[in-house]
Formats: sequence, C-alpha cells, structure tokens
Amino acid sequence: MSTLQSSPAVRNAGLRPVVSLPQPLWLILLALALGLSLGLPAPALIKSFGAGFGRALGDFALILIPSFVLAACLARQALDGASRVAALIAPVTAAGMVCPDTAYAALASVAKHRKLSVAFGSHAGYRLLFPAGPLIVATGLGLDSSGLLLPGLTLLIPVWLAGEWWARWRNQLPVVKTERAGPPARALSFAMLRASLPLLALAVLLILGGVLKPAAIPILDFITRPKGALLVAAALAVWATAPERRRECLDAAMSRSASLLLVVGAASAFGLMLTAALPIADWVPAGTMGSAMLFALFAVTAVFKVAYGSSTVTLATVAPVLAPVIAAAGLSPAAAVFAICLGSLAIVPTDSFYWLVRSDALAHAGEHSAIVTLVGGAALQALVGLLALTALALSGVV
Repeated sequence: MSTLQSSPAVRNAGLRPVVSLPQPLWLILLALALGLSLGLPAPALIKSFGAGFGRALGDFALILIPSFVLAACLARQALDGASRVAALIAPVTAAGMVCPDTAYAALASVAKHRKLSVAFGSHAGYRLLFPAGPLIVATGLGLDSSGLLLPGLTLLIPVWLAGEWWARWRNQLPVVKTERAGPPARALSFAMLRASLPLLALAVLLILGGVLKPAAIPILDFITRPKGALLVAAALAVWATAPERRRECLDAAMSRSASLLLVVGAASAFGLMLTAALPIADWVPAGTMGSAMLFALFAVTAVFKVAYGSSTVTLATVAPVLAPVIAAAGLSPAAAVFAICLGSLAIVPTDSFYWLVRSDALAHAGEHSAIVTLVGGAALQALVGLLALTALALSGVV
C-alpha cells in the first residue's frame, strides 16, 4: 500500500481544496443542513439523525467485522501453490474476504504470470458473489438478501470470462512476458488448502441455508444465514492463524471496521434526511422498470466510485442514497442490487486497487499501458455485466 500513499496521481499534492474534510464529516454536515432546511426543531433533528445513523449499523457490524477478521487472517497466510489455482479461486476469495485488495494481495504471491487474472477475478467476485458486494448493497437498501446467491453466480460467469479474456490478451505484451521466468508451478499445496477451509465452510453454510430455509434449530438457522456464516468462517480463520498473530489480525479488523462503520452511519443519516427533504418518490413514475432504471443506477454508482475510489465505501454510501429511488420505481430487488454492484466495477487511479495491481502485476509497464489494462478491463467487465443483467431483468429471471 506504500505505492498508494506516495503516488502523485492519488495525493494530488498540487491541488489543495479550500475546505478539506473527511467524507463522514461532509455527510454528517449535509444531513444536519438538510434537517435544518426542513425546519425541524432541535429535538426532532437529533432524533431523526440518530434514527438514520443507526438504521443499518447493527447489520453492517455483523457483516464487516467478521469479514475483515477473515481477510486479516488469510492475508497473513504464507500461501504457495499452482498459479492457475490462485486465478480460479480469486472470485470466491474476494467475496469471502469482502475485499478485492486483500484477496489480490493474498493470492498474487503464488499467481506468477496469472496476476492479472487474479486481479480481474477478485474484482468481479467481490462485486457479484454473495456475501460481499450484494450483501452490503442489500443491507444498505433494506432489502431481503436471501435470493441473491444464484443471480450473482449467473452474472459472474460472463463478467469473469470477460476479465480473463482481457487479462490473457494484455498478457501478450512483452513487458508481462518477462515475468514468466522461473520454475514451473507446483500442484495445489497444503497451505493453500488450509487457507481455503474458512472460505469453503462459508460456501457450504450459505448453500445449506438456501436448502434448509429456515432451519428448525435456532443456532443452525443462524449459522446458515450470511451473517452467522461469516462469523463461523472468521472463527475458523482465527483458529488456523498462529497464536502469536491472532491479536494482530483482530486489531487490524477492528480498525478497518470502525472507520467504515462511521461512513455507513453518516451515509444512512444523510440518505434519511435526503428522503425527507426531497420528494424523490414523486420524481419517479410508479412501476418504472426496464433498462433505463438499471442504467441510471449503474451510472450513479460509477460516479460515486470515481469520486470515492474505495469500492466498499462506494457500495455502503450509495445504497442508502438510492434507496428511495428504487422503492419509488418498484424495481426488482435483485436487479437493483446488481446494477449498483456492477456500477462499482470502475477502476480509476483514485482507487487503491488500481495502485496495488499497478505496483505489482504491472510494475514494469508504462503508465499509458497500465491505465489501458486496468481501466479498460474493468470497463469491459462492467459493460458485459450490465448487458447480462439487462437480459436477465427483461426475461424476468431477476
């Protein structure tokens, strides 16, 4: 991540805004300003802000904390194994870790010449595979997330294949061929299998949840739902981590969770105030469906992604803002969730994922070549996914 901190493109050292405030503070101030513009008295303003801030905070805490514990533990595993295996499990790893950056960092050391495949696989898996992006967006929208596993898998196939084709085509560049030197890849190692066990347990529990819904035994019902399954996977990851590194993993997870939960709370409060201040429901004709609404959600999310850079922050922030529009349009919950997820596929130099891959897989590439590879590949994945989603929506599948 040191590349991210030192990159001029990210820091924009020469551009000093007149007012530079952290994103959560901007959202809090805007929410309070909207409340005051409505003429709310102080007690009502404070009560409304508190209701909005805590609206989905408990749900997000049960998602983000175990996810970041899982990511921190797996990122500290000394993995080795076949490069093609790393590329194959990249989408599932990113979904389980709820972070494409951590998934790429964990798998890149064994990916060798398949690093771009790992990058685009992680990029797609985080957005489309349950319980990562789809669960974050569904929670922010206040929607039922139980039916998102199969549509996500369906959309992942064309998006993943598009990224794999792009990665292989860009791998034909001479600068990447130089990285193919070295001993041949070994078979799948014990370390790789051990690191995959928490993710395998997560997948098995989610599948069981779909089969048993709802389970008769309360504890079984809990652990086969997304939040419970994440807690089980995180516990397995901590157990598989060396005892002297467990506290380090937990502290890292708490730090990441705390900052993001603050953003989520501020965004939820802003979304609630925005809904009260603006007659959004009157702007959208009842029953509006079809590709126009999907394209609108996709485009708005893409703008948020370019502005914020972080994928997780984008998904957590844009969901409560778009919730009233989606409710007024009467759009299918699954279609709305995945339109937002696909909009966050954009990769730009303000994104930490861009600089992570740029400094590793494309370390010897020119700046123009790196931009074409990463920005172009993400755009291709997003467009392929949007076309696939539109086809599924028009056919009534989602």
